[in-house]
Amino acid sequence: MLDAFYLLFPVSGVKTYFFLPPLVAMAISFFTSMGGLSGAFLLLPFQMSVLGFTSPSVSSTNLVFNIVAIPGGVYRYMREGRMAWPLTAVIVLGTLPGVFLGYYLRVVYLPDPRRFKLFVGLVLLYVAARLISNAWVNIFRDRNLQRPEQQGAGNQMAYATVQTVVVSPLKVEYEFLGERYAFSTVGMFLLALVVGAIGGIYGIGGGAIIAPFCIAVFGLPVYTVAGATLMGTFLTSVAGISFYSLVPLRGGAAASPDWLLGTLFGIGGLAGMYLGARAQKHIPQKVISALLGLVILFLAVAYISQYFSTAPHGRY
Repeated sequence: MLDAFYLLFPVSGVKTYFFLPPLVAMAISFFTSMGGLSGAFLLLPFQMSVLGFTSPSVSSTNLVFNIVAIPGGVYRYMREGRMAWPLTAVIVLGTLPGVFLGYYLRVVYLPDPRRFKLFVGLVLLYVAARLISNAWVNIFRDRNLQRPEQQGAGNQMAYATVQTVVVSPLKVEYEFLGERYAFSTVGMFLLALVVGAIGGIYGIGGGAIIAPFCIAVFGLPVYTVAGATLMGTFLTSVAGISFYSLVPLRGGAAASPDWLLGTLFGIGGLAGMYLGARAQKHIPQKVISALLGLVILFLAVAYISQYFSTAPHGRY
């Protein structure tokens, strides 16, 4: 009976039930959007390992997912006043040129699925380390610094908004939940430029990888980082789709996305991100970081081990 829902996606060659992509994307995006990640970094392993989609077009298909799915989460963060606009601007200005470099490296130097899986594993390992270390620090900080007046912080989240205090070429400062947070404009820009290139290779738009840096290195709260990094991922993904569709591979063909598959993923992600953004304020930051970190760590180990246990010309 389910055979009627089994489809072949001509562009990618993927065969699956049409309802599976949106369901998987919704589940993934619900959790990842709380940490400022679109979920594309987890959809990529799903497409490669479960659906067998390993060509460079899988990266551009991930960008289609971003374009369709991210507006749901961004809208929710904007509606609740938790968009740190100066942070968003710096992230976009840095990641946009970086992702173009990354896209070029992907289609020219990393078209082989085996080497790309190793790269995916290393990126995931880094993201996991940052998230888990951040969660560990928060656990001990809360244990040592907990004060009676902090017990009502959860209720304050329902009304908390980002208030910009200082914006300059050297420094950005804003207030959230009665505390001030600041970061170096130049430092954030250079960081965004580097991780933008990595994000371009991976096909996740660049903004997602910078979220753990913002949280763990710059000390910014996840409640204000999430909306900014999602917006950065969305804008760079729009530019990336054009790049992937126009720049040819070594064989002369472009790595154009599977629009139908990417849109189905995006529809599920749209619902998941909206719900995740709405639920974020009810979940402690350390819990969000720890859960994401453990899931990503598992995937990183799996992909790195696959690289070393697979023959160069074997099946993937």
